[in-house]
Amino acid sequence: MEEQYSSRIKSLFSPILEDELVHEMISLGKIEHYRIGDIVIDVNQIITHIPLMLDGSIKIMREDDEGKEIFLYYIESGSTCAASLNCCMESHRSNILAIVEEDATFLSVPVEFMDKWMAQYRSWRSFILSNYATRYDELLEVVDLLAFKRMDDRVANYLKEKASLHHSKTVEISHQDIAYDLNTSREVVSRILKQMERNGDVELKRGKIVLG
Repeated sequence: MEEQYSSRIKSLFSPILEDELVHEMISLGKIEHYRIGDIVIDVNQIITHIPLMLDGSIKIMREDDEGKEIFLYYIESGSTCAASLNCCMESHRSNILAIVEEDATFLSVPVEFMDKWMAQYRSWRSFILSNYATRYDELLEVVDLLAFKRMDDRVANYLKEKASLHHSKTVEISHQDIAYDLNTSREVVSRILKQMERNGDVELKRGKIVLG
């Protein structure tokens, strides 16, 4: 493994994981690179490796019985995907879709080491449980938005998350992509965004939305 990636892994994970475990991760894992829009994990896929994020971000989507998809959460550097971990531990096929949001680099670790590390390393158990807790809180927010919030609140919250993820007030996205992630129509999203613009909350540009 190239030294730059070994250093990146150590900088992200050495503060929270035992040195011996970090060395195992480096020796057993494989560095993978994906571009924006690439599918990392597809629905019904057999998951053989777990991604430990180094750089970039991946968007996690959930598909219902009718094939409609809805955004759940992002995974960023220093974290992993709780949903894929759950599939591995339960020996289930993937029930999520993982799409690259920003060019992503991650350490891909074979799933057969997950149980071994859970038993052998306390820090790994804490890391996994922490990821589960974080994703659980994020999923509760999604449930609240779906059950109790109007679509305009959902659109506003979605844009805030996007802006925070990219560390910029400018969100490069189409109205159709927002509609796709929120499982609604482009017309509804466009109407909401125009009202937000009239209220001074956003500025609409071609392919871009600037938050106020």
